[in-house]
Amino acid sequence: MPLLDPENWQSHNLAGGEYAVTEPATGDPLGTVTLASAEDVAAAAGAARAAQAEWARAPHFVRAAVLRKAGDLFTEHADELRDWIVRESGSIPGKADFELHVAAQECYEAAALASRPAGQVLPSEAARLSYTRRIPVGVVGVISPFNAPLILSIRSVAPALALGNGVVLKPDPRTAVCGGLALAAVFAEAGLPEGLLQVLPGGPEAGQALVADPQVSVISFTGSTAAGRAVGEAAGRHLKRVHLELGGNSALIVLEDADIDAVISTAAWGSFFHQGQICMTTGRHLVHASLYDEYIERLAAKADSLAVGDPHREQVHLGPIIDDAQLAKIHGLVESSTARGAKLAAGGTHDRLFYRPTVLAGVDDSTPAYAEEVFGPVAPVRSFSTADEAAALASDGPYGLSLGIVTRDTARGLDLAERVPTGIVHINDQTVNDEAVAPFGGIAASGTGARFGGEANLEAFTDLRWTTVRGDVAGYPF
Repeated sequence: MPLLDPENWQSHNLAGGEYAVTEPATGDPLGTVTLASAEDVAAAAGAARAAQAEWARAPHFVRAAVLRKAGDLFTEHADELRDWIVRESGSIPGKADFELHVAAQECYEAAALASRPAGQVLPSEAARLSYTRRIPVGVVGVISPFNAPLILSIRSVAPALALGNGVVLKPDPRTAVCGGLALAAVFAEAGLPEGLLQVLPGGPEAGQALVADPQVSVISFTGSTAAGRAVGEAAGRHLKRVHLELGGNSALIVLEDADIDAVISTAAWGSFFHQGQICMTTGRHLVHASLYDEYIERLAAKADSLAVGDPHREQVHLGPIIDDAQLAKIHGLVESSTARGAKLAAGGTHDRLFYRPTVLAGVDDSTPAYAEEVFGPVAPVRSFSTADEAAALASDGPYGLSLGIVTRDTARGLDLAERVPTGIVHINDQTVNDEAVAPFGGIAASGTGARFGGEANLEAFTDLRWTTVRGDVAGYPF
């Protein structure tokens, strides 16, 4: 029996109007969802808060069992869910499988959180028991984007639920199904008590209401840096904790001793995976001058060899860009870059939403596609002469998310990594990596630091309470 039924997507309880779910590869309708209004957010937050109190008191093994079952369901329903991820978000099947694998692992890791030691016994100056204990924050608001919709929702939803919270999830309307309704269906089948997970597809108005709602204690936001700044400012006004995972313009440094035969595949994957619509995408290729010309030639040949098309009906390497607005931004950055002197070594063209993987040579600080986050399949390549220059170039700019370094001398790579401030670094790999057990997050304009994985999740979705216990009532001088 299918997990998702389009007939049930239109909710009479939501007042934000109908939204057509479309397939970016074809423009065909896949169904219709009902969006949430600002007023709907308040009602959903209240319902989640009402259900949360009993859930927080549930034994840890009860919460863990629900999370484990949810992880199993992502595997059991993989064929159906893969189809939705491919068609709704434009992912190739392999990327959809990666999302499903990570989603299951996020649930299993979250299940383990439920029984983690909850605090510490402290020494005390008085004759009393003194200890700390982690307690649920109450209701967590999750705002997730379109690009990796399942992963970027579940990695907040799963640990928040496991730790005893209620959740209000607002997925991007463009991926309302695989980023929202799919999670609701999985957790309902897994036995999550009714009311705890509220899924509200919606636009900016619903997101603003979620940040402002006094019933929501913590906001977990993944999206652009511009939107994240607005969310952070609003949360600050409401004295609300907020976790921001934002944009990036990550560098791949290729040192002179790199294996050029091996690095091209790594480089292409870093820039072209999911059409470059990943926050960790390799946005800047920094290549030693001795390898630069060959690197450009071979990366351009790799780009030209990649198939772009409908991932649901063809075997392709890249699918469509999510919509016309994103396509216009990507192409605009490429055109303005060539207008300022960058050389188009490959790509730079598109057929409808299918954008060819693009390689730009001769870039510098003034090249828009090098200086800005493109969020598309564009690989700007720049040369350097010394490790000091590479470190300076990689450190330049507002972002600090991920870093890749390719070298035969791993000790040298680690030393270079120490000189480039980022939240993530990979030696002899490209910049796009994710595992449920690993902390994830960036610094500076890329966000507020690691907030996923193990201890980071524990700190993100609980409060630390100090408790003391005396055998007799304390006495005081007056």
